[in-house]
Amino acid sequence: MKAAEIRQRFLDYFASRGHDVRPSSSLVPGDDPTLLFTNAGMVQFKRVFLGLEEVPYRRAVTSQKCVRAGGKHNDLEEVGKTARHHTFFEMLGNFSFGDYFKRDAVAYAWEFLVDDLGLDPARLVVTVHHTDDEAEALWIEEVGVDPGRIFRLGDKDNFWQMADTGPCGPCSELHYDVRPAEERSGPLDRESFIEMGEDGRFVELWNLVFMQFDRDAEGTMHPLPAPSIDTGAGLERLAAVLQGVDSNFHTDLFRPLIQRVAEVVGREYAPDTEAGVSYRVLADHARAVAFLLADGVFPSNEGRGYVLRRILRRAVRHAWMLGRREPTLVHVVDAVVDAMGDVYPELRTRHEHLRTTTRAEEERFLATIEGGLDRFDELAPRGRAGTIPGGEAFRLYDTFGFPLDLTELMAEERGWSVDAEGFEAALEAQRARSRADRASSGVEVEGAESLDGWSGTPEAEQRFVGYGELEVHTEVAAWRRDGHRAGLILALNPFYLESGGQISDSGVVQGEGWTLTVDEVRSVGGRSAVFGAVDGGWHEAPGSVTARVTRGVRHDTERNHTATHLLHAALRETLGEHVVQRGSLVAPDRLRFDFAHTAPMTDEERARVEARVNEGIWSDHPVVIREMAHAEAVSRGAMALFGEKYGDEVRVVEIPGVSMELCGGTHVRHTGEIGLFKLVSESGVAAGVRRVEAQTGPGAFRHMAAIERRLDEAAAALKTQPDNVVKRAEQILEERAELQTLLDDLRKGGGAGETVVLESEIPADDGAFRLRAVRLKARDADDARAWGDAFLESVGSGVAVVAADLPGEKHSLFTFVTDDLIGRGVRADAVVREIAAVVDGRGGGRPHMAQAGVGDPAKLNRALESAEGVVRNLAGVS
Repeated sequence: MKAAEIRQRFLDYFASRGHDVRPSSSLVPGDDPTLLFTNAGMVQFKRVFLGLEEVPYRRAVTSQKCVRAGGKHNDLEEVGKTARHHTFFEMLGNFSFGDYFKRDAVAYAWEFLVDDLGLDPARLVVTVHHTDDEAEALWIEEVGVDPGRIFRLGDKDNFWQMADTGPCGPCSELHYDVRPAEERSGPLDRESFIEMGEDGRFVELWNLVFMQFDRDAEGTMHPLPAPSIDTGAGLERLAAVLQGVDSNFHTDLFRPLIQRVAEVVGREYAPDTEAGVSYRVLADHARAVAFLLADGVFPSNEGRGYVLRRILRRAVRHAWMLGRREPTLVHVVDAVVDAMGDVYPELRTRHEHLRTTTRAEEERFLATIEGGLDRFDELAPRGRAGTIPGGEAFRLYDTFGFPLDLTELMAEERGWSVDAEGFEAALEAQRARSRADRASSGVEVEGAESLDGWSGTPEAEQRFVGYGELEVHTEVAAWRRDGHRAGLILALNPFYLESGGQISDSGVVQGEGWTLTVDEVRSVGGRSAVFGAVDGGWHEAPGSVTARVTRGVRHDTERNHTATHLLHAALRETLGEHVVQRGSLVAPDRLRFDFAHTAPMTDEERARVEARVNEGIWSDHPVVIREMAHAEAVSRGAMALFGEKYGDEVRVVEIPGVSMELCGGTHVRHTGEIGLFKLVSESGVAAGVRRVEAQTGPGAFRHMAAIERRLDEAAAALKTQPDNVVKRAEQILEERAELQTLLDDLRKGGGAGETVVLESEIPADDGAFRLRAVRLKARDADDARAWGDAFLESVGSGVAVVAADLPGEKHSLFTFVTDDLIGRGVRADAVVREIAAVVDGRGGGRPHMAQAGVGDPAKLNRALESAEGVVRNLAGVS
């Protein structure tokens, strides 16, 4: 039975029993900061299990994309070595949210495996938690399982939790006996079962989790609002059992991928060889890379992106071990799209992004892997054992791009170990240096200050009113004076504090007889404090004040912030949905946006992005801002920054039909207020990260006006009208090319500053030949060679000696000899050595052309005059 049929039969079975068929969620958990990746089917339902979210169904069934390659659940090290470990896999699962519980869960599982898929019930073994009498009784009394084939195990095997905190509970597992028939006779005891499970003779097929508890950060388990069911069955394992193969890698899910590896490498797959491991790693890692890229993860040096980069580089190393010195994984990724694109259409939609990003990452590591492997060989020679120092492991990472786990794997293969603590110390030292560098350059952002030294009631509640009001009458809750400068904490605060890339507001605070000009807003004790120079002064408590944000500056900042959202949407539409924000700056005079992308934008892409943003502006869309539950915002499609942590309530900024993002910044009310958008520059700031800078509104107008002024200046310099500048420039370039051709012809023909020092005809028994010695003003050595080529073409038989006077008071000697004289003993390299000796120089070359340096330029004419004697001597002419 093919895997596609197993997947569909599972979904159909539970759909016919009242389960809502739900699509797989993204590999990037939308609202769970505790997880790097979706690693189980229940992840998308976690808030439902916790009672924090309601859904319109009580039962669900899914085939969920999962990755286990980082954090608590990490199978990366075992991939390729075992028959059943993978970085990416599909988990089939059925779920009950306070509907059915253990009785139905065990009945469904048995019926599907035995009656629907046709597995032999005599080969199934059940495990339960050692405290779960109820589950054991249900298996025996309701399903009819032989008590001798039920084993009680501890927390390690039969208590499930997704992470250190969150939903958890006892579980019951179904295992399948894959031993040969002759080994399956006789009774089975608990110890033998455990031993055979560890060596692969029993395969875990399905885990039924009886979700009863929520474990908090202290480890305490609290009962869930309603007991629920969460099950997970690995599609790859079911396929291996039903297809009668000894490894998941030999099912129809992996065979096309391994075959593609064989085609690219040029050798057939041999499963029982060391090379076979590399075939399996490439097949597995291609699936993980394809699906992670399709779900918006981008290779980087931190978080999810770093895990993806590690997977990619492990694959490159295995391809290298198979003799490949060019991108390999990209071809296997193509095979993944071919095999799974119908079930997961996002693979086809983003196929080109998958190809370009995979190839770029492979090429990047291939550029350094050879040097890194050479260095590794020096650090850990074969036939010996020891420990690679942490500092050296860090240099392999920092210089050659070897992740620590890759170095550890390579070391283990040779019987070496790695000082991981030393590596982490070296990494932290580098981070500390980076922080110090940023601090010394003024880039480092200060942390929140304490309230020590503040007068008044700094602990009083503060409310930010700057979304709707730019001028308020309020009270000063706390203050601090330092000479001519002061800081104020306002009860009602209209000043935006720098956050999310948007810079802080400026403005004034006016009291009775004094004014504070706000030039800085900082976080102090969890509150926003404004700072600035004070004109006038107060003698006691500042009291009531008027706080006023500079309206024009704020509005320009709002233009740029809303334009950033339009820009983000336009980049994703133009370049692909892999584009995600990596950083931003929103200031009144400009905006800067860093985003994930592998290559510079083409002129056409820049023009398209700029046009799409301006279309969004001129359509005058309303900018709708709402606060809602985080889960609701994500379910509606709101974009969030990966790695950011959000509260239960979030602020959503939506430009209907264009963009929806979680954002705490300030924005215009309608996009038409932005006026105009102009891309100013595009550049790379890091591997896989591009940066665009732009201006809007008045800033864009000033930018265009400056360009127009420069165009007018260019037109005046070219003595033409602005509309005619391009045509006039082309004419001048054509004229310049013609003049250059004329100049080259002059140089070849003996003009352009040529001074003849010696010219004669030397008689010889085989016929006379000409000798010419000249001083030549030349731009470079190519001019002298061009003169020599012209001489050789124009003279029937002869020798030329050229002293080239080059820019920067540099000089060189050149000699040229026609082919007929070479056979008569006159060679250019011999001539130039003799003449160069006169000017304390040395040289050499070929028989027909040679070159020498000049030590003493004052002797150049004497050297040229010596040419006749040198040539006569070589030619044997007295």
